[in-house]
Amino acid sequence: MLSRPATSVSRAIGPRKFQPFTRTLTSTSHLRTAYPYLPTNTLPPKSTRKTGLTEIRGPYYAPVTKTYLDKLSDDWGDFVDSVKFAGGSFSLMPEERLRDLIDVAHKHGCYVSTGGFIERVLSTSAGNKDAISKYLKTCKDVGFDVLELSSGFLALPIDDWARLIPKPEVGIQWGAGGDASVQELEEAGTRDVQWLVERAEVFVDAGAHIIMIESEGITENVKSWRTDVISAITSSLPRDKIMFEAAEPDVFTYHIKNQGAYANLFIDHSQVVQLACLRKGIWGTGGTFGRIVTVQE
Repeated sequence: MLSRPATSVSRAIGPRKFQPFTRTLTSTSHLRTAYPYLPTNTLPPKSTRKTGLTEIRGPYYAPVTKTYLDKLSDDWGDFVDSVKFAGGSFSLMPEERLRDLIDVAHKHGCYVSTGGFIERVLSTSAGNKDAISKYLKTCKDVGFDVLELSSGFLALPIDDWARLIPKPEVGIQWGAGGDASVQELEEAGTRDVQWLVERAEVFVDAGAHIIMIESEGITENVKSWRTDVISAITSSLPRDKIMFEAAEPDVFTYHIKNQGAYANLFIDHSQVVQLACLRKGIWGTGGTFGRIVTVQE
């Protein structure tokens, strides 16, 4: 069962801990379709799902309102496990509206992630523990379940990183997450995949909720995909502890083709239906139509 992280910066900064969060399903998981006789792939039940997870992007490239999220979840909530803000957009929202949006996600059994933003808090405060503690307290108070920290922008000691954040975001690309061009990222350079794997293993051992794998340098903003990096990650780390950024149809299709319907993926909210059809094996392109299957228990 997914829960709010039991660890936080409390060991180093303060006593604030995230309390357990249990999914309460009020959306489509208990409803029958009009076509129950048509065979589709089985997916793990949302209430206990640890693989086949789908995290969607919330407000950033386009507004996501509480009404939109509520109606989207009414229809497709069984295929959405979490909602992630991007670019610190939540920090600009009126507090009441932010709480409302988070409450809607919780209503539909989803946990809510800050996405990357603590990087700005760390850099602008020079790592001041009072500023960090105040930020984490506010995140807890408004209802966030998960805090995320990316490796793309900061050079942070691995022990501090593991102690601080229950959902690290790691990748091979320096400067990832800033909408940089291919040329800019090439100039910034990449890390060796073993660097990523070693850090991910530390975070898993430290009790990380899940490890987000950044797409920059792997499938995003590159001249050719680094499928060797994906293979190294999936062969080295537990499948239920990794989630790939895959907010483009070609990318999430690749992951489903190579990892199967139970791959944990982050996508845009506009792609929920397309990914659901792919996971359930009811539709696809020439390369996936009728080829994505699961075995019933």
